[in-house]
Amino acid sequence: MKKQKTNEKKNPLHHEYGLWSNIRWTISAMRRYSKRLMLLIPISVICAPIMNYLWTFISKFVIDMITGEAGWEALLWLMGIFTVIQLTSTMLNTYYNGEVWWRFIQTRFGLMGEKNAKVMSIDFQHLENSDVMDCYQKANNACNSNDAGVEGLMRSLVSFAQTLAVTVVGLLILGTLNVWIVLIMLALGVVNFIISDRTNAVCKKKVWDPLAPWWRRDNYMRQQITDFAPAKDIRLFGLREWLVGKYRELKKERLAAQKVNAKKWFLASIASSILWAAALCAVYGWLIWSVVYDGLSIGDFSLYLASAGTLFQYINQLLNGVSELLQKSRQVDDFRSFLDFDGGEKDSSGKPVPESDSYEFEFRNVSFKYPKAENYALKNLSLKLNAGERLAVVGLNGAGKSTFIKLLLRLYEPTEGEILLNGVNIREYDKRSYYRVFAPVFQDVELFAFPLAENVSMKSPECTDKKLAEECLNAAGFGEKLTELPRGVDTEILKVIHDDGVDLSGGEKQKLALARALYKNAPVVVLDEPTAALDAIAESRLYNDFDKLIGGRTAVYISHRLSSTQFCKNVAMFKDGEMCEYGTHESLMERNGAYAEMFRLQAQYYVDGEAAADV
Repeated sequence: MKKQKTNEKKNPLHHEYGLWSNIRWTISAMRRYSKRLMLLIPISVICAPIMNYLWTFISKFVIDMITGEAGWEALLWLMGIFTVIQLTSTMLNTYYNGEVWWRFIQTRFGLMGEKNAKVMSIDFQHLENSDVMDCYQKANNACNSNDAGVEGLMRSLVSFAQTLAVTVVGLLILGTLNVWIVLIMLALGVVNFIISDRTNAVCKKKVWDPLAPWWRRDNYMRQQITDFAPAKDIRLFGLREWLVGKYRELKKERLAAQKVNAKKWFLASIASSILWAAALCAVYGWLIWSVVYDGLSIGDFSLYLASAGTLFQYINQLLNGVSELLQKSRQVDDFRSFLDFDGGEKDSSGKPVPESDSYEFEFRNVSFKYPKAENYALKNLSLKLNAGERLAVVGLNGAGKSTFIKLLLRLYEPTEGEILLNGVNIREYDKRSYYRVFAPVFQDVELFAFPLAENVSMKSPECTDKKLAEECLNAAGFGEKLTELPRGVDTEILKVIHDDGVDLSGGEKQKLALARALYKNAPVVVLDEPTAALDAIAESRLYNDFDKLIGGRTAVYISHRLSSTQFCKNVAMFKDGEMCEYGTHESLMERNGAYAEMFRLQAQYYVDGEAAADV
């Protein structure tokens, strides 16, 4: 635990903004997402003391009037006035409760949108940094419920204002009896607050903060158990008992933390009960003394006794409210820390990429190392990609091919060296403009629960050209599947949202990805092993067909198979994070190095396959 606490303090992503700063930030968010919420809150603050003390005063006045032999007419007038006040405050309070609860949720949803936009825009490399993901998980926890984090602080602020109003009125009432009684109650309340606040702080640092990695593991396990994708492997390999066992082991860590938390709060609740009993004894003792020796009336006795109980309860609530505000503020620290994290997400910073008929890229001594990694994923790469050129990037798995592509696409920024676009460092361009230069096709094809046409265009419905999407699907070899779909390009994909949605096979997904690249019609096409689900012959044919479709555009083909190398102008061979060979297919075969050896090993599949196809 001590090590985890030390790591938390050293974590550069975590900031402590302080209670007042978080209160100002939260009020600003409430104004931004629900202006009317700020107008409703004063209603509850005014009604709270009325609802708590009104009938206490009624009891006093009724007792005084009865013992003073007041007439029924005065008593009825009194009851009528108090009834009107009670009804009015009740109606206002009911209106407030009906209008305000969903506005808190509205504000939280708005902040969740900011958090989601943040995680989708930070530099891609941060998504593989455990510190960043832990920071994101804690931010996620801070906006995932009504009572915790950002919404919890909103509700606690309003509750604190209501409690403060009730407490102030109670202090004014009891202050007319004896100031020392008030001071004793305040002192006992402060002690109770210190105990509660200390318990909150200790539980957060020693119980909840260390669980941030646990939440990531828990989310992963729940996804694996319930997701459709791994369901086949779970059944065919008999993984059910093993996965359930691992999930049970994972839950033990959470259960142990809950036990520690419960034990600490049990001890705190015992101390609070003792203080509550001490306060009531002091009040009862003083009131009995005042009745016997100071002539305190029965009506005043009733007023002070009821008010004292309410006051001590609300003093505790007020001070516990401060503790609760501090607790929620610490959770808001987590949320704001992620929002304020400099993840390089300012896509619009920098100048736009100028329109050009040709785009030339150059890597100059580029190296890349993942955060916290000891070794470089890519080392000292110097390479030029000319406009209109076909470049094949080959090598075994883990050779550095995908890292090279992510650097080219600017999903990663170089650790060392620079990448130039038409002689200008790409860091000078805004990312959104730079991304428009590329039409990528990745190995892992993601489907979205949108209609097929929008899965091709990757745009909103009003910005999607359905006819063009259909043409691109046919050109990418998806035409046969398209004819089977009853609604054509309007067919919903996946069953997540629509029960009649359609899922696609691995090969169909990759053809859809190729159609996306054709639809985007960007000047540079990048294919990062998109044909891994196809056999070598099908891959070779698809590459050749796709190469004809893209015309004179620049293209980069990445594969650990060599089906694309013969129609590419140059081949870059990667091994252990370095480019070990570069040149044309013919020159590399003459060199008789690693590329030639790899090509000869794979050539039999293309030769045998073509021969079989001819038969």
